[in-house]
Amino acid sequence: MNENDQEIEVKFYLANLPKLEEKIKAAGGIRVQERVRETNLRFDLPDGSLTTDRRVLRLRQDVHSVLTYKGPSAAGQTVNVRQEIETTVGDFAAAQRILETLGYRVVVKYEKWRTTYRLGQLEIVLDELPYGNFSEIEGPDAEIIRSTAGLLDLDWNKRITDSYLGMFWRLKAKLDLKAEHLDFASFAGLSIRADDLDIRPADI
Repeated sequence: MNENDQEIEVKFYLANLPKLEEKIKAAGGIRVQERVRETNLRFDLPDGSLTTDRRVLRLRQDVHSVLTYKGPSAAGQTVNVRQEIETTVGDFAAAQRILETLGYRVVVKYEKWRTTYRLGQLEIVLDELPYGNFSEIEGPDAEIIRSTAGLLDLDWNKRITDSYLGMFWRLKAKLDLKAEHLDFASFAGLSIRADDLDIRPADI
């Protein structure tokens, strides 16, 4: 695997997103992408084999359209380590049609608002999802991610290596939610707590 095709990151659930943003700025973080709404389509084959194999095929729309493949997460790691290959595509709808013509189907749509910062070698994002606010820290290795989390007063013991969709599927089962997609319309009027997600805020 090409080392440039590797994703090394970890998530934190936030009680106070604006406060963490101020800490990122105080530490020297530079905003490289203003807050933007993302729409993500997750694809699978009719037999669900990509999900079974813990592989991801995703088409994302924000300021660009991006096609992403992710391999299974490596076992025994303190952070999430997996193969990731991304490429920008010129036309979101056309890319979707190509994938569907090849036999892939959309299994879930998920949305979020994302603000992106750069701090040294790290990318730090602030994500607002229908069920809560999170930060992801991505970098070259686990140690620099951990030290930066400490700099930002994030409790390392409360880190999350699960995906947003993994949390969504567990939440659906726990609360018997009928929502098919992790989008803002489906969660309108719902109040989701950290306990519902079986996680704890890392910033308090």
